[in-house]
Amino acid sequence: MTAIAAISHKLPPQARVWTALLGTALGQAWRAVLAYRLRSVFVTVAVSLGIASLSVITATMEGANRRIDDMVRIFGPDAAFVRGGNMFSRAVGQRTRTISVGDVNELRRSLPGVYIAAPLSFRGSVSLVNGSRNYQKDMVMGSTEDFCRTWDWPLAQGRDISVADMERGESVVLLGMEVASELFGDENPVGRGILLAKTPFTVIGVLSSRGSSGSDEMDYTVAIPLSTMIKRFNQDRHYFQNVRLKFEDPQNMDAHAANVTSLLRYLHGLDGDRPNDFSVVTSLDIQRFINLIKNGLFIFLGITALAAMCVSGFVLANLFYISVSERGTEIGLRKALGAPGLAITLQFLCESVLLTLGGAGLGVIWGMIIGLTVTSTLFSIEFSPFVFVCSLLAAVLVGIVFGLRPARRAAGLEPISALKGQSA
Repeated sequence: MTAIAAISHKLPPQARVWTALLGTALGQAWRAVLAYRLRSVFVTVAVSLGIASLSVITATMEGANRRIDDMVRIFGPDAAFVRGGNMFSRAVGQRTRTISVGDVNELRRSLPGVYIAAPLSFRGSVSLVNGSRNYQKDMVMGSTEDFCRTWDWPLAQGRDISVADMERGESVVLLGMEVASELFGDENPVGRGILLAKTPFTVIGVLSSRGSSGSDEMDYTVAIPLSTMIKRFNQDRHYFQNVRLKFEDPQNMDAHAANVTSLLRYLHGLDGDRPNDFSVVTSLDIQRFINLIKNGLFIFLGITALAAMCVSGFVLANLFYISVSERGTEIGLRKALGAPGLAITLQFLCESVLLTLGGAGLGVIWGMIIGLTVTSTLFSIEFSPFVFVCSLLAAVLVGIVFGLRPARRAAGLEPISALKGQSA
């Protein structure tokens, strides 16, 4: 209160009156909060439940936005992914290898703005062995030269797949950070030999970790030259499962995707209403999909948080109505001594806000505990300063909205009736 008094001397007369009134109300409110401990505990706990819900939803939205940014950055804002087969059709017997060598050459030559068209192939269920260490990989990727440039993925050690590796079908392999750790521990794997599907391969590079910003699965990537995969593992040399495209102008990805679709439909002889036998995905599609999930989650959690906040507000209001009845003598005595109704209103509002702020602090702690115990494969829960600001503002709003009517009721008591223990 000394700080408020010091500041008030520098203010205009009218402002000094309001400052003094607020300072007095805060002091009396704080004493009342300490005097009615059981009520204070009930209100604080009730409000904390609503604030915990609010803090979790806000932190979830923050984590969702961060994850969307990370996924777009890792996928590549200038990239498109062409997948064989129609992802949106579940037709029985549908072909998944529909992208031919000729398609890739036409995409590279005829598509406006494209500067990379890299075909991809995959081999499932492959074992990797280094001495006594064995690692089972669900899928190995066959890629063209300049893998790191194609995927915007820096190397931690070694070199990239080269043109010579592709031309000669060299038995060389790039390892994700976690795979390298599984097979070699803390040792440098570059230049070392491993068995990949019982075939000798030489490790030429280790990809930098992406586990902290993307999916941990990316750190388990294993990539070999596409020509090596075709030669060593008897893969189809005429058709590919996927093609990764990169464009000069990332601002027009929807137009680029439309061009890819038109060209492939023409090359595949698809006219009229015949469905695509391929799928085109861009970072914008990923962003739209994640936003759709995020918005649905926001509505569900938002309704839950709003309901929790309203319940905590009703608890606060009811306890304050009871408090007004119990403290009739105190209120009547103050009014009999000349305390204006505004002072009584301010005191009860200050009590309400102090308790809701205490509930906000407790609620944020509970929210952080929930965030630490609940894991999500799609979204992370991130507590930023924005979460704390939202919680504090919500607490103040609940304190004012649900504390105003009990405060006005206290201010409206007649001194004589209040001293006799009667309600207004």
